[in-house]
Amino acid sequence: MESKGRALIFQGGWDGHEPEKVAKRFQQMLEKYGYTCEVYDSQEVLMDREKLMQMDLIVPCWTMGEIRPECCYNVRLTVAAGCGLAGCHGGMCDAFRQDVEWQFMTGGQWVSHPGGDGVDYMVNICKGSSPIVEGLLDFAVCSEQYYLHVDPAVEVLATTRFPVVDGCHTTNKVVDMPVAWTKFWGNGRVFYCSLGHHDDVFEKSPSAAVLMERGMLWAAAGKAYARENNLVYERFLTMV
Repeated sequence: MESKGRALIFQGGWDGHEPEKVAKRFQQMLEKYGYTCEVYDSQEVLMDREKLMQMDLIVPCWTMGEIRPECCYNVRLTVAAGCGLAGCHGGMCDAFRQDVEWQFMTGGQWVSHPGGDGVDYMVNICKGSSPIVEGLLDFAVCSEQYYLHVDPAVEVLATTRFPVVDGCHTTNKVVDMPVAWTKFWGNGRVFYCSLGHHDDVFEKSPSAAVLMERGMLWAAAGKAYARENNLVYERFLTMV
């Protein structure tokens, strides 16, 4: 099969989120659609801006930890130029908690998971919000339920209702917390899904796997779209 594009996956950080298993699953999803994947166990590859610029998609699977300013800058610049960015759960929006520029690009940041693991809750699809969720129905999940601080500019594709578990947050009003969203960073497409505390959530809830797979493909297709439509990114160079 001729390669449809190139994807770079970098994995590491807290082992509790099973970064190796998740990275492997995402690699298999992308290769099924003809993408050539390169998987790295460190952030050193992010120092190679020329390599990053050759990619159609970057998939971070790195929980917590820190990222060097040069690495974050290179990723932000690459995405602004049209490369897609897609990730799940802690691998993207509970990564690099001290780096607000990373949070600005990705669209959100984890703050809590009331009740921890093993919470039963519903994922509610925002019907008509995107082709990514076309045909998907609301589905149940047993996992961590993420409470996030979210960029109001994102396009929300799915939500979950809080509160489910008792806690200090329950004295506030009921809220529908985003579970999956899209946004843009320059010419780049960004997709995030908060499901995936453990790798097996994508087996126990097949709709979660479909959502993640479609989101990555949508993000990866953005670079070709930008090129075909002559979308220039030079104007973002001083803004990244």
